[in-house]
Amino acid sequence: MTEILVQDAATAAISTDSRVVEHPAWSRLKSAVGEIRPWQSPDGSIDFEAEGAPSRAAAESAVARVADAVDELSPLLPHDSAYHRALVADLRKWADGAFGVPDFLDSLLAFRPAADRAHGRQHLVVFPMYTQNGNPDRNLEAVVLRMVWPEWLAELERTRYDNPLFLGITFEDFTAGYDTNSAVLFPETIAVREAPERFSWGGIFCDREAARFRAVTNAAVDILGLDLPDDIREMVRDQERCQEAFVLWDMVHDRTHSHGDLPFDPFMIKQRQPFWMYGLEELRCDLTAFKEAVLLEADGVAQARDVQYAVLFDRMFRFPVTGERVRNYDGLGGQLLFAYLHQHDVLRWTDNTLKIDWERAPQVTNQLCAEIEKLYRDGIDRPKLVHWFAAYDLVARYLSPHPGSRWAKGPDALDLSLPPRKLVDDVLPDEFPLSMFYEALSKKLKKVIAATKGITAAGPAAAGTASGAAA
Repeated sequence: MTEILVQDAATAAISTDSRVVEHPAWSRLKSAVGEIRPWQSPDGSIDFEAEGAPSRAAAESAVARVADAVDELSPLLPHDSAYHRALVADLRKWADGAFGVPDFLDSLLAFRPAADRAHGRQHLVVFPMYTQNGNPDRNLEAVVLRMVWPEWLAELERTRYDNPLFLGITFEDFTAGYDTNSAVLFPETIAVREAPERFSWGGIFCDREAARFRAVTNAAVDILGLDLPDDIREMVRDQERCQEAFVLWDMVHDRTHSHGDLPFDPFMIKQRQPFWMYGLEELRCDLTAFKEAVLLEADGVAQARDVQYAVLFDRMFRFPVTGERVRNYDGLGGQLLFAYLHQHDVLRWTDNTLKIDWERAPQVTNQLCAEIEKLYRDGIDRPKLVHWFAAYDLVARYLSPHPGSRWAKGPDALDLSLPPRKLVDDVLPDEFPLSMFYEALSKKLKKVIAATKGITAAGPAAAGTASGAAA
């Protein structure tokens, strides 16, 4: 019995102090996953009749190497032992089923990282999945992550922002699907035979968000000639401070989707709506985080001021000029925030220099949040189509619609005999085009933004300013 206790203590010490990615089994696992991914179809299956397909024996060998590596690494992570057993069983079931569409529901249900959120705890995660804002196909992926759950954050979650499913996480290492713009680990992306009634966790990589924010903000500040307050300039230079800002922002944002006056399903699951509805919902959640950060700053929470400027700068500098313009709802929210602050004289773009009234910025940003909250409150009493038009009017009050827009012409320009979901077809791909300001900024920032693909805290763009890339 004494020997068993000594072994258990040693295993616990390893899980706390040793990096999983430094164990030789991680390299073997990562290599095997990298071998399997190109063989997979978009749904995750392997078609052995396809050109370039492996033999079934080769696929079985590669999956066996993944399973063996998981078995070897699992003792370093005793908190995930049940998940790893289920994972190995799912891997073997996939192979035994001739590599059809993978079903990892059993291992998904066994993975419960939110049940005990310990700061610094590592997790080894392997699933067939797509990576949001990354790879759209359900490839096998492996990621080693570390929990971000300091006591100050845990206390805020306990006392003010109950969010029992939220995971703040950072990358240790990952396979190719995360060498992308994806900064989330969500259970709904995983290949399963049926969706669980309720998911039990959701993770956001605050290190990638912080590193990307620092790179883009540094470049934008240089391009726009913006004079930052000393404390905010220091924050943008500090990866750790930015990570703390983002993990608090994300925790409040995430819970806001299910809080407040909600005229519709806040996650808009299986709903077809105009993309400005998604944009307003995401912006509402971000502005709620901003509003709470103003209150937290008054209560002396050290990270709260950083959250406010992370929201402002990421929304105004990165979101509007990132990604395609087709139904870019996050970009729309960033455009709306900038236009609102500009039209209320918080921002001034004169002499090719951006100036911000730092004292009025919190008050006016909260005014925009209040306008969106009123839209939601009033929407509870409106039919869906009327609510969509009211939301359109709110956005169009500050952003110019495309001159060819039918929606901009009002209800008389649409066939109202059709159900609302059909009228979404009349929405232009870029219903609210970029302003001339953002068209110019996009040209100067696009290389910096492209260079943040796959970035982490250790990435080159996070190590210093990105002004050289912007030039």
